[in-house]
Amino acid sequence: MLVAVKNACREGELKLRERMSKIEIEFKNIARAQTLFGEKGVNLKFLENSLGCEISTRGNLVSIGGEERAVEQSKEVLTTLYELAKERRGVGRAEFEAAVGLLKQGERLDISRLEGACVLARNGKFVHARNEMQRRYLEATRDNDLVFAVGPAGTGKTYLAMAMAVDALLRHEVKRIVLVRPAVEAGERLGFLPGDMAEKVNPYLRPLFDALYDMVELERAQRWISQGSIELAPLAFMRGRTLNKSFVILDEAQNATIEQMKMFLTRLGNSSKALVTGDLSQSDLGSNICSGLEHAIRILEGIEGIETIRFSDSDIVRHPLVQRIVLAYERDGKMRRSVAS
Repeated sequence: MLVAVKNACREGELKLRERMSKIEIEFKNIARAQTLFGEKGVNLKFLENSLGCEISTRGNLVSIGGEERAVEQSKEVLTTLYELAKERRGVGRAEFEAAVGLLKQGERLDISRLEGACVLARNGKFVHARNEMQRRYLEATRDNDLVFAVGPAGTGKTYLAMAMAVDALLRHEVKRIVLVRPAVEAGERLGFLPGDMAEKVNPYLRPLFDALYDMVELERAQRWISQGSIELAPLAFMRGRTLNKSFVILDEAQNATIEQMKMFLTRLGNSSKALVTGDLSQSDLGSNICSGLEHAIRILEGIEGIETIRFSDSDIVRHPLVQRIVLAYERDGKMRRSVAS
């Protein structure tokens, strides 16, 4: 009996060894390879943690060891991103996250797939989709003129919306970006707030501005605003307008009423796109008022040219704590509802 157990253990160990693999990759361009590895090998560390392998470097030579599948996937990521770097595109954490995300979703990994998961160059680098839902968000926006994006905070809804808008403006696909947000906290009575219109709505559009300033230089962003290439508009001030050749973003749309949402959606003119983002769990309208975002998604489902992307807490890409915080609030909300019923 003991002999049989020992033999089984040896066989198991042998099979485990057979599944392990080790390969070496030599990159011809040392400077490009160092850029690929990242400062102090930070990109390689990310790859190790994501795919469960061990990576070491010596100059432009990379050694990868571990389970055979992880080794092959790591090789695929590194060789593909090295080719991407050849085309003078920046390669950093975002590109590694996009590549690993595609592999984990069972998607084909090549330069064209990575380009399909990116939006625009930011300081020589691309803004990439960091998971499958973000990639679907980008594709939906390319294929449709109206996209609803709903889900919890930290899923990249607003950030990617701004990235796509800036990309469209830089490519001259639109003449202007229009940033819209309900001013629920001010009861839509912005006239009583101090300052000009830009100063009145600035606090409500701050998340969009934060994303904008992360993508383009401050001077260029301010020039766009002063020239009217980027327009700020409270939702209540959209009535009666027609927005032609514009990329329109309605952020925090869960705070729009049904009437406001109808008014906004009917502003869309020729050669324009609209992205409507929001978190249905964080409405400030009050329990007795139906969110215009929820209503619009329900009645417009199935109409050609309109798509809805639904993010979940598993799609959160901020600090890992954010995902755990969202889950904790969801559990608490379920407990409160069960007690109330």
